[in-house]
Amino acid sequence: MDNLINLEKKINSELTTKINSSKIKHNQIYLTIDSNDITDVILFLKTNDHAKFKQLIDITAVDYPEKDHRFKMVYLLLSHEFNTRVLIEFYISESEKIPSITKIYPSANWMEREVFDMYGVNFQNHPDLRRILTDYGFEGHPLRKDFPITGHNEVRYSEEAKKVVYEPVKLEQNYRNFDYESPWEGTKYIKNQTKK
Repeated sequence: MDNLINLEKKINSELTTKINSSKIKHNQIYLTIDSNDITDVILFLKTNDHAKFKQLIDITAVDYPEKDHRFKMVYLLLSHEFNTRVLIEFYISESEKIPSITKIYPSANWMEREVFDMYGVNFQNHPDLRRILTDYGFEGHPLRKDFPITGHNEVRYSEEAKKVVYEPVKLEQNYRNFDYESPWEGTKYIKNQTKK
């Protein structure tokens, strides 16, 4: 724990203007920064001799559709040498572009593409920003809270056309006779049938 406290102090002293807040929780350091400082903070954490966060574990986002800064971006780094983790977070608006960190961590390429595909977050200077998990003609971003549960299109194989076809989603709700009475008392419609 002392190592984490010392590392947190070192990060705050070196990056005074770039760190908005920091805390230690669950044996990890949590840093809150501004989106335009992500490159400088990541570069410092990777190259500094006291940190040595050489591995990027994950990049993800959290969607808060009711807020002006809709997305919370989360970066998770690991230092194998010191066995410590740091979690970096910041908020961005829907139209804001984030600097890509693919030049610092090449593995960020796929992670940034996944965040782009699932949430619609754009990364500036990304070498190949295109969908990675959904199809090319896919509409919307599935992990956004306002994305419909059923989606916009359904994909199926058509025997007539002998190929995969896209169609608008059609939800059919057949009439159902829901019975909310206690099963111990029997249902009215069954009682009525047995009396006849």
